[in-house]
Amino acid sequence: MVSYTDVMTILLILFVAIAAKAVQEPRPSGAGLQSAARSQAALMTAFESRGIHPNLETRGLVIGLPQTVLYASGDDEINPAALPLIGQIAAVLRGVPNKVTLVGHADATPIHNGRFSNNWELSAARSLRLLELLTSRYGIPESRLAISSYGAYSPRTSNDTPEGRAENRRVEILILDDPSAG
Repeated sequence: MVSYTDVMTILLILFVAIAAKAVQEPRPSGAGLQSAARSQAALMTAFESRGIHPNLETRGLVIGLPQTVLYASGDDEINPAALPLIGQIAAVLRGVPNKVTLVGHADATPIHNGRFSNNWELSAARSLRLLELLTSRYGIPESRLAISSYGAYSPRTSNDTPEGRAENRRVEILILDDPSAG
């Protein structure tokens, strides 16, 4: 059985190798792609060193935060216990110029409370609360942040089980590849 540290070391080496290869190979958009590859590798390393494990996707670097870590069920108030994790993420974000989109997701179970009339509103409110926290407490400029809400319409897995629904309730921190993109 391979240890967790070995797997993380191998992944780090892989991303550094990918970044190095991108720097060596000529590309149509040249310096921009090389810079993005270096930026992604540096971001991966910075997050991994803090125990945060983002996913590299075509849309950018994604940190998925489950609802159970950030919020109580049906609420948009950020759990105080999540502040150390958010602080670690903010420390890395402050050091890079990339634009960041905070993407709210919900499960397919209709919400029943007096505050939110549907899952769209809840997932958007959760993204907005995270934006407010990142700007007010951690000093991330508002000009670098955006929010997005998918409601229940971009599930990670099936909503047929309690576990699946729990995995679909999340906020993603999407760090775009191009610092000037938005």
